[in-house]
Amino acid sequence: MHYSESLLLALWASVASAHGNHDDQIPMSGPHQSLWYNRLPGDGGTQADAVFSGISTFGRLPYEPCLQKSDVSYDIAFIGAPFDTGTSYRPGARFGPSGIRQGSRRLNLYGGYNVPLATNPFNSWATVLDCGDIPVTSYDNTFALRQIEEGHFRILSREPATDADEPGPAVKGRLKGKTLPRVITLGGDHTITLPLLRSINRAYGPVTVIHFDSHLDTWKPKVFGGAPSDVASVNHGTYFYHAAMEGLLKNDTNIHAGIRTTLSGPSDYENDGYCGFEIVEAREIDTIGAEGIIRKIRNRVGTKNPVYLSIDIDTLDPAFAPATGTPETGGWSTRELRTIIRGLEGVNLIAADIVEVAPAYDTNAEHTTMAAADVLYEVMSLMVKKGPLSKTIDSNGRNTRDL
Repeated sequence: MHYSESLLLALWASVASAHGNHDDQIPMSGPHQSLWYNRLPGDGGTQADAVFSGISTFGRLPYEPCLQKSDVSYDIAFIGAPFDTGTSYRPGARFGPSGIRQGSRRLNLYGGYNVPLATNPFNSWATVLDCGDIPVTSYDNTFALRQIEEGHFRILSREPATDADEPGPAVKGRLKGKTLPRVITLGGDHTITLPLLRSINRAYGPVTVIHFDSHLDTWKPKVFGGAPSDVASVNHGTYFYHAAMEGLLKNDTNIHAGIRTTLSGPSDYENDGYCGFEIVEAREIDTIGAEGIIRKIRNRVGTKNPVYLSIDIDTLDPAFAPATGTPETGGWSTRELRTIIRGLEGVNLIAADIVEVAPAYDTNAEHTTMAAADVLYEVMSLMVKKGPLSKTIDSNGRNTRDL
């Protein structure tokens, strides 16, 4: 036996002798169990261990492999879409889902109560789960987008945990009249919004979109990237053009907010209007403030239309979110974006995504991933406060999307 091995055995024996035989005193089942698992402080505390231990789920929510287990039910599901082969500048957003989960570790450190919205999304009527990631190939964009669509639809199309037997706003095919859960997708580059809208369309038909971004993303393929092939024509700058052409968007109810990109020319704005969008530019916050921007968005989308919310993290100025594929200076602060999102209270959010988080470009302080997680915390709070989607049925039994 080597000297080092003898020393290790001696040390082990010494420790065992000093502390005695603990085989019959396992702390997990004894009087010290509270040291291992206890409730976080506050009247809305959740069951959890230390925020820096354990596997990373969004906000330390329970994890279920929902794509493998069809019997799992939820009211709000988080799902990752690690895809970034539709980018035009910096890749890396395939690591966005894991980065956002890391940035969300302390969301409910103090219990999770959202003071401005007066709700706790971690302790409410809603069953909220992290369903992991959709398996996405990095070798075939067409197949990858199909994986994202089918994975999302599998998560979206099952009965929710709450009000499963109540009528809801789904109006297409075999889902007609059903109440559905809400799904929040962690991207991935912004190309993923196209297959997500295709999935949404299978359940709801054309929907209203609120799009936070510094870029229009409605460019014609011949303008953005040159479209050398059908595959190349679908990317993170053209997906809304394709969505409009496929009839996935509800006419004249859609809006961009935070826009500040350069253009190929004024015709880009004309094409954007043709695709059904109104524009709120980032610099408008200097003149009309956050309240004015909120008012513009609400006036455009209303409170009855089913709304899909898509958030590009580059809405934020790179000073607040440097870890993104195509950063643009002159953006909003994290505080301003969170304020604007909270101003959407009452809007009928049916699903959402956050995209273009590329953690490799972040600071050691995790500025971007924390900002993305905090933004989704506001989105989750809005969904919880709105109640189950069955509540979008009016007192006469009519679907409010048709009013």
